[in-house]
Amino acid sequence: MHNYVRLRDVEPADLPVFYEHQLDPDATAMAAFPSRDRAAFDAHWATNVLGNAAAITQTILVEGQVAGYIGSWPQGGARLVGYWIGKEHWGKGVATQALAAFLHVVTERPIHAHVVEHNVGSIRVLEKCGFSFEREEKAEGTGQDVVERVFVFR
Repeated sequence: MHNYVRLRDVEPADLPVFYEHQLDPDATAMAAFPSRDRAAFDAHWATNVLGNAAAITQTILVEGQVAGYIGSWPQGGARLVGYWIGKEHWGKGVATQALAAFLHVVTERPIHAHVVEHNVGSIRVLEKCGFSFEREEKAEGTGQDVVERVFVFR
């Protein structure tokens, strides 16, 4: 883990990078979540992410460059965490370092993470950061027949 990973507040200039990341077909396959067109992406970020006072979202920087984002929000009676890392940063410890740092920003416990069963990289990130496997469930809202694993950090 020799990358310099840092978190900071999301800035408007970060959004085009996040938009491009979510267009990557390998990333959407790994997340089992379809990409959004520009209007839907902008509306989602304006309303559900940046416009949600209960959500905490940070930009992940690697050596000063935008590498992705990490966020936490309440949903269904639980606090969730999720992250999206640009494919060029996969397999380099970026998500692990970002999540470890983010767990000091968001101190509410427990915090839950949902990850599709085939996303072994993200499962390893959660395990390395101290999350425990709790259950499997059918993914909601993906439009696909997908099984998610739910991990919890207490």
